[in-house]
Amino acid sequence: MTSSDPQSHNVFVYGSILEPAVAAVILDRTADTVPAVLHGYHRYKLKGLPYPCIVSSDSGKVNGKVITGVSDAELNNFDVIEGNDYERVTVEVVRMDNSEKVKVETYVWVNKDDPRMYGEWDFEEWRVVHAEKFVETFRKMLEWNKNPNGKSMEEAVGSLLSSGD
Repeated sequence: MTSSDPQSHNVFVYGSILEPAVAAVILDRTADTVPAVLHGYHRYKLKGLPYPCIVSSDSGKVNGKVITGVSDAELNNFDVIEGNDYERVTVEVVRMDNSEKVKVETYVWVNKDDPRMYGEWDFEEWRVVHAEKFVETFRKMLEWNKNPNGKSMEEAVGSLLSSGD
């Protein structure tokens, strides 16, 4: 690989991006995924928000998927979607198909002491209630990122991702 070759990333997802339709909006293609486990973190619900977060936790374990072959441009789309409440970090996960340890990028909640964190986030419950709204919202966020047209993201997207938790 020469320095002019595009870099490929692996991204560990554990929340709304587990939904194939949501990942497809971010990538503009079908995601290639591998089930994986992230040790040393816990996934929480966030009071008032329909998506989860992860924070470090000695005894924690988060099941999710690694999206493989992510381009720099696609990684930028993840950064736009995750916003300022998350920090992209490099972690090590264990692939569930072959037990291989792999370095990946993931998004960790910045406020590890956030009082809104509680309980366990349930993907199936989220999928039924929120998946369609997330697809539409993420599409609008990425369209805004390409052409803001003088609007803030909130003006372009609205508050589609609030929840009544």
